Amino acid sequence: MKTAASARPGLIITADDFGLHPSVNRAVELAHRDGVLAATSLMVGTPAAQDAIARARGCPRLRVGLHLVLADGMPTLPPRAIPDLVGSDGRFGSRMARDGLRFFCLPRVRRQLALEIRAQFEAFAASGLVLDHVNAHKHFHLHPTVLSLILKIGRDYGLRAVRLPRGAGVAAWLRPWLALLQARLDAAGVAHNDYLLGLRESGRFDEPALLAALRALPPSGIGELYLHPALASGPAIAASMPAYRHADEFAALVSPRVRRALRRLRAQGFRFGGYADLTAPA
Repeated sequence: MKTAASARPGLIITADDFGLHPSVNRAVELAHRDGVLAATSLMVGTPAAQDAIARARGCPRLRVGLHLVLADGMPTLPPRAIPDLVGSDGRFGSRMARDGLRFFCLPRVRRQLALEIRAQFEAFAASGLVLDHVNAHKHFHLHPTVLSLILKIGRDYGLRAVRLPRGAGVAAWLRPWLALLQARLDAAGVAHNDYLLGLRESGRFDEPALLAALRALPPSGIGELYLHPALASGPAIAASMPAYRHADEFAALVSPRVRRALRRLRAQGFRFGGYADLTAPA
């Protein structure tokens, strides 16, 4: 499937983890209103999700997608409904290789996985926001079982675009899974980006790194550049992110130098926006 509505190059600048923490939510809103942020990916099962939804409703041009959480986070369903997916603390764990094997091999676990994925799509739909795209926390949608369920369930909720996590920083052993993911998205008629920026810089995408990435953009195709902005940093946002420089990433998104760099790219023919803006059929 063609990813772009025209031959002009484009870039989607996205913030992940919307809803994770009030500091993330405030940073996303400010980075959209006062900076270069065009899109964000919402975690629907977090305590700050409703605050994020309220802020998104006040930003009608902000494109919002679903950030499916199936690892290192809170589920949407109560733990008793998905006992094989969560630990004694009621959270998804971080042993993704083990969990991925269980998704693939155990029908009971797959049934619970399907229930949770549908519940997250349903929670997003209940927000009243328009679904711009879908991706998964820690890129768990690279798992073929997770992807199958996203494609099957997502059709009921207007799924049109999925992030393809292909770019510098991807481990060589993941490349066959990326090829499979792209082939399945194309076969399903689901749009995707051509390349992804931010994998190698995750948690430290500060102003110099962002400016360097913008200077090196490919001259064609639709890219996605993703960050993790917040007004605070590190474990104040999440215990699993002790070294993340969230505040530096927020500062990059509202940097005057970055805004000037985008103006230069626009003058060269680049387009900016969300998936709905850059991958819609011509």
